[in-house]
This record gives sequence, C-alpha cells and structure tokens, in this order.
Amino acid sequence: MSASINRNKNYRILFNRRPGVNNPPEEDNFKYVECSMPALEDVVEQEVVVRTLFLSVDPALRCMMNEETGVEYCRPWVLNERVSGFGGVGIVLHSRSNGFSNGDIVIKSNMFWPWQLYSVIHASKLSKVEHKIANTRPSLVLSLLGVAGITSFIGIREKGFIAARKHQSFVVSTAAGACGHLAGQIAKLYGAKTVIGICGSDEKCKFLTGECGFDYALNYRSTNLNGKLDEICPHGVDVYFDNVGGDISNSVLRKMKKDSHVILCGQIATYNKDIPYPPPLPDEIKHLIKERNITRERFLVLDYQDKFEEAVNQLAKWYFDDKLKVRETTAEGLENAGKAFCSMMRGGNIGKQLVKVSSI
Repeated sequence: MSASINRNKNYRILFNRRPGVNNPPEEDNFKYVECSMPALEDVVEQEVVVRTLFLSVDPALRCMMNEETGVEYCRPWVLNERVSGFGGVGIVLHSRSNGFSNGDIVIKSNMFWPWQLYSVIHASKLSKVEHKIANTRPSLVLSLLGVAGITSFIGIREKGFIAARKHQSFVVSTAAGACGHLAGQIAKLYGAKTVIGICGSDEKCKFLTGECGFDYALNYRSTNLNGKLDEICPHGVDVYFDNVGGDISNSVLRKMKKDSHVILCGQIATYNKDIPYPPPLPDEIKHLIKERNITRERFLVLDYQDKFEEAVNQLAKWYFDDKLKVRETTAEGLENAGKAFCSMMRGGNIGKQLVKVSSI
C-alpha cells in the first residue's frame, strides 16, 4: 500500500478567483493543480491517509466564494488555497490509528472535506461508513444519508406538521434537486395527500412523477404557476418546502392557507446576489404571511444535530425497503469539480450533484 501511494501523483482544487457577489460562479474561479503526496514517514500517531472517492457539491458553497459568507457556520474560501466542501467520502490507505484499517470507507464527522485526491486526516475527525452502505453504494452518505437527506427529513418532521388525516397539499421548489426530490417522497411517506414539485425542465418533471411518485410536477419555465396551483389546490397549499425563494416562492406563498407552514430550506434564486439571508420579502407577501398566520422561520439543519442519527437510520430503512428513490448526477474526475459546481448552480443536475474522484 505504501509503494502504491508513493508511485502516484496528488492533485487538489484551489480557489482561484472570486466571482463577485452579484455574479454567477465560473469554471475559472477554480484551479486544478498537482500537489505533494503525503509522506508516510511524516504521518504521526492517530493520523490516517485517505484517497477521496466522492465529493459533495452543494449550492450553499456559493457563499464561501465571497469575502464574507453571511452565515455563521462556514468561513470564506481563501484565494490560492485548497477548497473544502460540505462532505466527501474516502478510502483509508494507511492508518496510524487503531480505529481504522486499510480499506475502510470513511467520512469526516464535521462534514468539511478537502477537494484533494490524497489527504492526511486526524482519526478523531473520521467516521466509518456502515458496511452495508460501503459495499453497495458509498455515495449515499453524501446524498440520501448526507446533508440533503437529513435536511429534508428533519425539515419536514420539525417544521412541516404533516399528518395523513389532514389531507394536506405539499409543494416543493427546486424539486428535482438534492433535497427536493427526497423531500417530496418523504412528505408522501409522512402522509401528505397531494405532492407537487416545481422544477425547470420537462425531463425533471417526468423524473418526479415517473420515478419519485409526485402527484404533479410543474415546469416553471413553461407553466402558469398561479393558474396550475389554483387548479390543483383550489383550497390552498398546506406546506411549502422552499428551496428557491424569489418569484417562484412568492407565487406559492400567495396560495398558502391560513395557519399553513413554510419550511425555509434554501434560496438558490438569490445566491448570486448581495442581499442578506433569508432575503427580504415584498411588502405584499409580508402582509399576507402575517394575515394568514403562516409560519416561515429560518431552518438550519445544524441546529438539530442530536436528531441526525435517527434521521439517517430512518432514511436508510426506507431506502433498503425500496420506499425512497435516490438520484445522483456524477461528474467524473477531480479536475471537473469546478465545472460540476457551476453546472449545478445553473440547474444542470437531477438529484444530488457529486464528483467521482477515484474508484474503490
């Protein structure tokens, strides 16, 4: 194993240029470079050498490209330094910890994973991936069993107030994305009567209704959202899982019932704009929310870390019971990580966007 490491080259992604707070990201914001291999003689007690298998690519990384992130849970990327993202999965190649052996599949407990092929990580920051997941589909720890799945599960349970006897309607925006396609399925499992997804292409609509069991999928680019929501939900919307913000969300909010609930998960429509999070609402919408007593509070999944284990266990059970479908869009090669991020920010993915860096 040592000889194998020493014969290889190492690569990483650097943060090359800030796009500007009001501009979309571009591929040249990132730079793919060769870097030094970990020297095995320098690996000390409780350190582990890992090779990255998959990287998680997430819209929330956009704020880290600015000089200030605007959120308390992450810091800006530093120019000309290696990028770290919200999660990765790797394989142990060399271990000086009794807790890990060569061949173990691992993730980082604090989520932040270096965009680098080979890395040295302290054992205290690593967790083993369960054998059943590692041996079947290790990327699940970044999609269904990662931040996207946990956010969808906890958001719906803690903020959605769904119960089968209530015959509720559930709407989710960016519905074919990492969170959205899971949130709609989870809402169904919790008892929502009518699940409606809003997305940006006919292909995504077919995926939602054909594979994920959504009752309706609306392409906002070619559909009159106001008219279709009136038709599908003549009595109004009970629960809205908001991933997008902007005009799409304002259309849904106008259809919300009295005492209904908004799960404020993300606002991707505003990520390339220099405005606070959550972004301010038009006065008309503010008045409507107050008048109808609609709950709309910022939801941050990191505030519910005590519930992560329960969420992961339930999601895994549903998956292996064939009750949840999980889609991943995977770019091949670390050199394409920046390209994958930019594509995702333009809506080029279906399901969770990943980068496959190497094979087991």
